[in-house]
Amino acid sequence: MIETHLNLTFHNFTPAMRQAEVTRNTLETQITVRIDLDGSGRAQLATGVGFFDHMLDQIARHGMFDLDVRAKGDLHIDAHHTVEDVGITLGQAFAQALGDKRGVRRYGHAYVPLDEALSRVVVDLSGRPGLTFDVKFVRGTIGEFDVDLVYEFFQGFVNHALVTLHVDNLKGANAHHQAETAFKAFGRALRMAVEADPRAVGVIPSTKGTL
Repeated sequence: MIETHLNLTFHNFTPAMRQAEVTRNTLETQITVRIDLDGSGRAQLATGVGFFDHMLDQIARHGMFDLDVRAKGDLHIDAHHTVEDVGITLGQAFAQALGDKRGVRRYGHAYVPLDEALSRVVVDLSGRPGLTFDVKFVRGTIGEFDVDLVYEFFQGFVNHALVTLHVDNLKGANAHHQAETAFKAFGRALRMAVEADPRAVGVIPSTKGTL
């Protein structure tokens, strides 16, 4: 039986800055994520998984987030724990940076093409975790990257960011293109959802009064 020790460290910033840093340490991974929701698309990434770093870069660039991710994981086994735990930690940092969601648009969506591939992502900053993932990859690996880990990343993010997320690949004959369009659309949809709504300054976008 494996005993797991979980250590989480949260660093607080003023809400106006919409920044957060989270460190998550377990027996399988040691991860630090820092995010600035109002950044310029800058990314500093070191997960030990090259293709995954490439996908995280898409989130930062197309979401216009500044994103720093440092991860050390049990890659001698495989990349599963690293990818999933980065999703978890990024979700925690995202939720912390977003705060009470006052004045944001709440909903975001994007269609992104790449050559023959086309993906659609829709997000709701609902306060409830929910993932619908319909991506039928044309092959099982992209280089050495197991495509099953794309789902694991989004599930980890959703569970800890507390968002409702729909990820659909509508077309694609190249697995790299399928994944890349999904991550780009994810960044774009998040960017729209977290933007300030000039018609709802100081308002929480829910009839319940909370999200």
